[in-house]
Amino acid sequence: MAVEVAANIRKGNIIEHTDGHLYSVLKAESFRPGKGTPTTTIEMRRISDGTKTVITTKTQEKLEKAFVEEVDHTYLYQDGDNYVFMHPETFEQIYVSGAMVGDMAPFLQENMTVILQMFNGDPVSITLPPRVTVEITETEPVVKGQTASSSYKPAMTDIGVRVMVPPHIDAGTRVVVNTEDSSYLERAKD
Repeated sequence: MAVEVAANIRKGNIIEHTDGHLYSVLKAESFRPGKGTPTTTIEMRRISDGTKTVITTKTQEKLEKAFVEEVDHTYLYQDGDNYVFMHPETFEQIYVSGAMVGDMAPFLQENMTVILQMFNGDPVSITLPPRVTVEITETEPVVKGQTASSSYKPAMTDIGVRVMVPPHIDAGTRVVVNTEDSSYLERAKD
């Protein structure tokens, strides 16, 4: 275990909380008021059962950061509530629970390389590639008078995720989407 100052905790880190359980950090924000003590609010999910917790600590307070190994794996398929990943060199298959994958599940594509954070040989967290290419299946019509630079319209993708896209994007267009917040990045270059 490594000791880390609360201000340095980032999304995706695995920390051991005072209750002895491992938690995956979902969001961490530091707040520095003009007067008073700076604080860090950390939203995290308990790895063992998926319970979400939010803690607020002093920014300089020390937290135990678990040593996790980051290993590339290839996504194979969904098996019931679990997702199956394969180690590219040993061909060992690992089952990851749907609760751990969470709202990232629609972005998983066959043969996609992801990073699994492993603690004592068990997966504790998953990191997807930062961007994924999807196809727009339907969009709303453009409102007359809208300019391309200032407004976006809702669109549905082939993976079932809603994305706000520029007015010139129509159904059938392939676009690149940010996997972290489901935002439109650019038109695909393929």
